[in-house]
Amino acid sequence: MEFLSILWFILIAVLWTVYLVLEGFDFGVGMLLPIAAKNDRERTQLVRSIGPHWDGNEVWLLTAGGATFAAFPAWYATMFSGMYLALFLILVLLIVRITAIEWRSKLRSERWRANWDWFQTVASFGVPLVLGVAFSNLVQGMQIEAQNRLTGAIIPPEQVAAVAGDGTTVYNLTGGFFSLFTPFTLLGGVMLLLVCLSHGIQFVSLKTDGLVAERANRLAGPVSVVATLLAAVWVVWGQFAYSANVLAWIPLVIAALALITSAAFSQPALRSPGKAFAASAIGIASAVAWIFSAMAPNVMKSAIAPEYSLTIPLASSTNGTLTVMTIVAVVLVPIVLAYTLWSYWVFRDRVGHRDVTPDSGLWPAKIRLGANFLTGKQ
Repeated sequence: MEFLSILWFILIAVLWTVYLVLEGFDFGVGMLLPIAAKNDRERTQLVRSIGPHWDGNEVWLLTAGGATFAAFPAWYATMFSGMYLALFLILVLLIVRITAIEWRSKLRSERWRANWDWFQTVASFGVPLVLGVAFSNLVQGMQIEAQNRLTGAIIPPEQVAAVAGDGTTVYNLTGGFFSLFTPFTLLGGVMLLLVCLSHGIQFVSLKTDGLVAERANRLAGPVSVVATLLAAVWVVWGQFAYSANVLAWIPLVIAALALITSAAFSQPALRSPGKAFAASAIGIASAVAWIFSAMAPNVMKSAIAPEYSLTIPLASSTNGTLTVMTIVAVVLVPIVLAYTLWSYWVFRDRVGHRDVTPDSGLWPAKIRLGANFLTGKQ
């Protein structure tokens, strides 16, 4: 039972790692739309650089959420009830971003595309910012108390161990929405935003050419240095202040070295977009490993009393459920990984500025007249 619980805790960390590594550069590209692109053609070039991949990358977020719900229902319930507004904001921003990417080419109007590109930029800034705050809260601990499900009475810390797991104990966040914001969590939000921006810059340098790639190359050096410094401050702060796990130093050091390497290969003298992007991906993966190492052995740490913390075994599903999930994961995850790698290999070529043609779509004037809409007639 405990082995499977720990296994799925690690697998959920892996799912979040894949999501942030892949979707991280998607967010970075969205942030770059008003910065690295100066006209409609260049913005289209940026959007098309992530065109074959962005929707597939979001599947990993759904998988991580679904795995949490199935493997750790108590964790899912406590986290989603406590962070309801924050997670709802993430959902809204993701919907806005999806709509912006899908609808930008529906009309043959530069103004239409420019407006949707701004929506995509706002959402691309917002999602990593909120995710960074959420992950920082998991590391820092939240205002969680244990209550009796039947009476609603708060259980004293010294009595939690005796009643935990009996079906009558629930864990609730009592601090409210604004308790999620502290200097550490706000720094975590800004840090993840800048790390995604730096990751996106490395991707654009690899995936595009022309003026867009040149501007990305100029931004790579300073942005990667600032992102690395903020990440270093955040993880060291978190390790000393909120983590008692000495093993968490291992991914912490790897993350620091990887981000420093990425920053080094982003400088003009050592410029190597491929190496910088690979090091950035390793840095993000190691940072996620540090987050989950710092959380362990808890999935939700209480800032009120350690006894109120929700541990991995306590939050997990039954052994039967975890066994079935493990069998399904062993069969399906390699298939998904193989397809993901195949898709990136097939679409590995750069998106050249000469390859960008005007977007197709309906003429606005004809839509207003009713032609070309629903019936397709001219």
